[in-house]
Amino acid sequence: MVTRREVLRVAAVLGLGSSVGACGWLSDDRASEGTSDARVVVVGAGAAGMSAAYLLARLGVDVAVLEAAPQVGGRIKTARNFVDFPIPLGGEWIHVDADVLDRIVDDPTVEITTEVVGYGDEDETWLWDGAELSNLGPSGDTDLKIVGDTWLTFFEQYVLPSIDSRIQVGTPVQSIERTDDAVVITDATGTAHEADAVVVTVPIQVIKDRDISFMPPLSSEKLEAFDAARVWTGMKVFIEFEQKFWPSSVVIEGSDSDAGQKLWYDASHGQDSGRYVLGLFTVGDQSIPYQQQSGDGLRDFVLAELDEMSDGVATPAYVQHLAQNWAEEPFIRQAYFADSGDWQLPSRMRQPVGDQIFFAGDAYTDGSDWSSVHTAAQSAREAVELMVDAGVV
Repeated sequence: MVTRREVLRVAAVLGLGSSVGACGWLSDDRASEGTSDARVVVVGAGAAGMSAAYLLARLGVDVAVLEAAPQVGGRIKTARNFVDFPIPLGGEWIHVDADVLDRIVDDPTVEITTEVVGYGDEDETWLWDGAELSNLGPSGDTDLKIVGDTWLTFFEQYVLPSIDSRIQVGTPVQSIERTDDAVVITDATGTAHEADAVVVTVPIQVIKDRDISFMPPLSSEKLEAFDAARVWTGMKVFIEFEQKFWPSSVVIEGSDSDAGQKLWYDASHGQDSGRYVLGLFTVGDQSIPYQQQSGDGLRDFVLAELDEMSDGVATPAYVQHLAQNWAEEPFIRQAYFADSGDWQLPSRMRQPVGDQIFFAGDAYTDGSDWSSVHTAAQSAREAVELMVDAGVV
């Protein structure tokens, strides 16, 4: 079985990057005419759902978005009142070049002013082996962070304004029924939404748990792909301290494996702030010890770990903490498709059902990459392209 790590390793050797699509795939004429007679419903208002609705609206499609949660964003949820810069509780980094932001907006008349920051030689990575810290030198990290904003605030600024009025939050979808002439999407209130096509952007776990009933049922092959998809649980913790006692990142020996990942990192990196925030990113089995804690218990648990790593500096410098347990999000219940997952499953999960049901999301890709915000946006583009090619819109 080929995993994401192996796919990306081969891509790096060959000098290939993640596919994010070319700018301007919508012709200026088509995007400005707004002549489509189609109606499309998008299920979910995370990065993929907002991107799909945005692109469809630019094509003049009558699009509606049904979001189960009381707010948009999905796994790019953001905390705005913890410190003096927004905290990304889910998707945080840009894993490709910053011009991906232009490609998501896909409108040459719009100037993207979002500022990003990378990592330099002064940004060190340390290793904790369970007994002592050692300096591994410059991090070599090629990821980028958004300064003063998050992925969600980027979408709110550039994508959401044109589709905000089309989104119904607090509207879980219960069933999707295909007929000869239409698709009928029924929400939890019993309201039926009729459309020519639907774009399903819900996380894998929602499909695995059969939260949405498909009529006729999805094929056994498609359901087998969803059921075989290995999804990681996940949790992020942010702790503010009175002083900084950490480098750019601290990797934990043996923690990056097929079972999960764990990383302590400088969450204040690149921000115009005098606040000191340390972040904990953890997915898979590495999340479970933290998910078993809450409130003051979680605080004491993480401080005990950090005290051991910092020779007792952490607890006296503690100010406040914030946690996001993705297993507890009722309409998500996961972090993302595991890096160690089978690369063939994303392409099987994303296959449309006829010309009526399309799939978009961070794991519904061609298998060349998955589980990031930019792949979610790219999958939405590809779903819309399939709809255009099929003459649906």
